[in-house]
Amino acid sequence: MTSKYKNKKCEFDNGNEILQFDSQVERARYIDLLDLQQRSFISNLRCQPKFLLFEGFYRNGKKYRPEFYIADFEYREDYQTVIEDVKGVETAVYKSKRKRFLELNPDLIFRELRLKNNKWEITEL
Repeated sequence: MTSKYKNKKCEFDNGNEILQFDSQVERARYIDLLDLQQRSFISNLRCQPKFLLFEGFYRNGKKYRPEFYIADFEYREDYQTVIEDVKGVETAVYKSKRKRFLELNPDLIFRELRLKNNKWEITEL
């Protein structure tokens, strides 16, 4: 299936389970991170970690749901937690959620990645 951003959803069998990815680029990054973990450069690799941005609440009988930011990857590197997001298109919703996430989590390292000419372009925020 292709999304409106021309991403093609895909899978990867890591031996324990079949993981779903939103794009081939995201899957490629996962494979790179697996290699880094196997060579002990990183540890505790997780896919799709979820972070609360706003609590849910009720007002005048109406329920407002909590809002979450779901990153692509989380792992430990040099005793610090790193959050990664593989980007193609930056939507207004993504920018807003990223801003709130960064405000709430100043102790985490946040990286955005793009694949250009078969090399990762990494921006740390």
